Amino acid sequence: MGFLSYEQLINMGFKHLGKDVKISDKASIYGAKNIEISDFSRIDDFCVLSAGDNGIKIGKYVHIAVYCSLIGKEKIELEDFSGLSSKVAIYSSSDDYSGNFLTNPCVEEKYTNVDHRPVKLEKHVIVGVGSTILPGVTIGKGSAIGAYSLVSKNIPESVIAVGVPAKEVKKRSVSIFELENKVYEN
Repeated sequence: MGFLSYEQLINMGFKHLGKDVKISDKASIYGAKNIEISDFSRIDDFCVLSAGDNGIKIGKYVHIAVYCSLIGKEKIELEDFSGLSSKVAIYSSSDDYSGNFLTNPCVEEKYTNVDHRPVKLEKHVIVGVGSTILPGVTIGKGSAIGAYSLVSKNIPESVIAVGVPAKEVKKRSVSIFELENKVYEN
């Protein structure tokens, strides 16, 4: 995998760019002026980050695997040590599929009813392959989302949630919080 050079990243005009950030030369970034990326984070091949006015904020030690997308008008935030497995989609905007409105960004806004709400993944959240996270969701600190899940409601801290829609199935170990301290000590 080839990564953009530091000079190339600076020239993209990010709102904030931390140290040792790695972004694939095959990733697509839209609205870089509204994107903040902190230290030691990585974005892999074929990812799409499309930041609206309220931006995308990526914490420290965040990994976004191949084919992920973060899209929407409202803020999307991934706190420190969170990670997205391949093909995860996060939306802070979604069309109204009731049939009462038109859908898609090619139609004038007055004929649509788009839901714009922020999305937040707190520290140490991991999201399994192929999962989708919808507008307005907060996933609590230390939680894990199982593969191919649809997260349409908030998920509490330190749980494992799976399914369509995603539901808590068991508690998750909190040892990750102790390990975090060791990373910062080094």
